[in-house]
Amino acid sequence: MTLTDSVESYSGTEGGQARTSLATGAARNLATTTKSEPQMQGISSRWLLRVLPWVETKGGVYRVNRRLSYEVGDGRITFTNTGSEIDVVPPELCELPLLRGFDDIDVLSALADRFEQREYEAGEVIVEFGRPSDQVFLIAHGKVDKIGTGEYGDRTVLGVLADGDHFGDETLADPTSTWEFTAKAATRCTVLVLPQPAFDAVVEQSEALRAQLARFHAGRLPARNAYGEAEIDLASGHDGEPDLPATYVDYELSPRQYELSVAQTVLRVHTRVADLYNEPMDQVEQQLRLTIEALRERQERELVNNPQVGLLHNADLKQRIHTRTGPPTPDDLDQLLALVWKEPTCFLAHPRAIAAIGREWNRRGITPDPIQLNGHQVPAWRGVPILPCGKIPISDTNTSSIMLMRTGLENQGVIGLHQTGLPDEYRPGLSVRFMGIDEKAIMSYLVSAYYSAAVLVPDALAILERVEIGRED
Repeated sequence: MTLTDSVESYSGTEGGQARTSLATGAARNLATTTKSEPQMQGISSRWLLRVLPWVETKGGVYRVNRRLSYEVGDGRITFTNTGSEIDVVPPELCELPLLRGFDDIDVLSALADRFEQREYEAGEVIVEFGRPSDQVFLIAHGKVDKIGTGEYGDRTVLGVLADGDHFGDETLADPTSTWEFTAKAATRCTVLVLPQPAFDAVVEQSEALRAQLARFHAGRLPARNAYGEAEIDLASGHDGEPDLPATYVDYELSPRQYELSVAQTVLRVHTRVADLYNEPMDQVEQQLRLTIEALRERQERELVNNPQVGLLHNADLKQRIHTRTGPPTPDDLDQLLALVWKEPTCFLAHPRAIAAIGREWNRRGITPDPIQLNGHQVPAWRGVPILPCGKIPISDTNTSSIMLMRTGLENQGVIGLHQTGLPDEYRPGLSVRFMGIDEKAIMSYLVSAYYSAAVLVPDALAILERVEIGRED
């Protein structure tokens, strides 16, 4: 207020004219201010917590029993580097189907030492269809397209290989084989290559490796289905009275157990604040409300990113794919749907990744119809909602991930885990315990949320990795 305003207010004038009624500034001193509850910018929609069906977990542990599977390892190779020089970790060679179960570290080290490092530029052909397949390739960095011939003679991309993937190892056991596809670098690639002569030299020196090749040629592996599970012998299409096969269903001997994780904090409120400043809003209630909101945000972040229970870390590596060109195209979303084709529930993506999806739709002139979900209109692809999740990280190079999952216990999907009936339970799976008042007259409350998530079968969750979200061209 300026000096002139003060004089006018004191003298009962306004703009040089005498006032005839009470000024609004003075009237506000007698009015009750209307106030909002404390607002918090960090509150998000938390769609992941909404779509997950929550399963009661007594004892704090949930065991996922599965059929016995003969799939061992993750199928991807790990490398080490010194500057620009890259080496394969010798035990990681056991991820190659040809060497699966082989544990002679000296022989593995001898093979690892014989790999040659090569660089390929984008668009350069690495191997060509029909040529002798006399090398194994390990992809240390970059993307490689596997290109083959379709049913009607057209060229088609059979798959995309990236960091840690490999091809050609099984052909080393058959010197007469030829490449059944063309491998072309989609980006600049660094690969490690083991030529046939180098492999044969190690075979000649190692009786153990020759025995491993003999087992591979003999196909001494237990019968298994397309998912790697122990086969169940059945008979069909017969008549008469043939002898029926006898079978049983074998189980994993050491099934995975998910323990409930916890997010906690101690809320402190001074008794003077709770006693004197409790109208029109309860101070303790508002403090609890915002603390619980922050706790739920942390809970969702952990369910996405935690190394033990986070969905980004618990997806099977065979359920992880890469984009064909970088940005998330409709073709990439279709490839995700091909991995989770049994009643998919929803996509989850960072809001910026959803914007990138929209740009690709606009580029192609596609206008998918949104759908209604829990009273909200959300974008969808093939009828599957695309939900925002700001907890999915974005890398320094502007790449992110897109998840697709099937949820539900009956659908053998992804489920949330919690335990209800906790002491001093405030909400399901969340408790608020009064811890007392200290000598400084401060009240303390222990706020705890117990949670986890379980992927019941591997094909319930798939991830599109390294999605470029910043490309505008």
